[in-house]
Amino acid sequence: MRVLLATAVAAGAMTFAAGASAFEPSQPECIAPASPGGGFDLTCRIAQRSLEAVGLLPSPMEVTFMPGGIGAVAYAHMNSVRIDDPDVIVALSSGSALNIAQGKFGVGLDETDARWLATAGADFGAVIVRADSDFQSLGDVLAAVQADPSGIVFGAGGSIGSQDWMKAALLVGAVDVDPRELRYVAYEGGGESKAALLGGHIDVYPGDVSEMVGELEAGTMRILAVLAPERLPEPFAGYPTAQELGYDVEWTIFRGYYMGQDVSDEAYDWWVRQFETLYQDPEFARVRTEQGLFEFNLAGAAFDAYVRESVADMRELARNAGLIE
Repeated sequence: MRVLLATAVAAGAMTFAAGASAFEPSQPECIAPASPGGGFDLTCRIAQRSLEAVGLLPSPMEVTFMPGGIGAVAYAHMNSVRIDDPDVIVALSSGSALNIAQGKFGVGLDETDARWLATAGADFGAVIVRADSDFQSLGDVLAAVQADPSGIVFGAGGSIGSQDWMKAALLVGAVDVDPRELRYVAYEGGGESKAALLGGHIDVYPGDVSEMVGELEAGTMRILAVLAPERLPEPFAGYPTAQELGYDVEWTIFRGYYMGQDVSDEAYDWWVRQFETLYQDPEFARVRTEQGLFEFNLAGAAFDAYVRESVADMRELARNAGLIE
């Protein structure tokens, strides 16, 4: 996914200039559009714990769960029952944006049907092989794919069209290989994917950086490249980005929040200010790091522009891969 990340981050750093608002939520709520325990739950807990700890909420935040369609049920709910509710924010991820791009959030619903609020942080894609793999670099992998697209087996969580598949598609597309020629095996998640890599069932795992700490420490896997816009902090500072290696590939796995599309400017701006204040507090940085996320601070107009551009990029990628018309 190619995005103008530097521009977005610069915009996100601008101070919100509007005056103080009389609005305050009476019953702050975060909807996690899944069952308890997953990534959406984590995203809501980050907001809940951080906003309450720093004293930015007038009353405790409630977390509610609304599973269904990896966010589709919650999106439909927010475009009907809670379309102008100023008290509720909803967790989302880059996976949500990908589903919107592929039309999986409902007929007639797209990226214009929400007010994109703020980020919680981000993870980044990574190209991962076994420690004893013959592939010593990302260039080795992509040269092998060019020579024989069906000779290399990629595998990861999610089926064709998922985030992990999209990472692989972007990588092979960078060397002009049609992603439809890719050999890809879908697993239930990162745990199964890593087991398959260690068992020799797949050759390359296009996973996420943050999940690799244990394997790197154990010496069982290697990261050939990270799909971040720039080098990451320790313990990942030693791994080059794909762009450094000459391949124009990035994949940012962001987590954040949105509100109903008819929420008033007064309420939306109040929430934006809370997150912009939160980004400056070390407690937020501590909670974010504790949850395995990297710094990625965007709020208000900057985040809105980022989500819209991300969905447009994902839609183009899905169309080029033959996943949508």
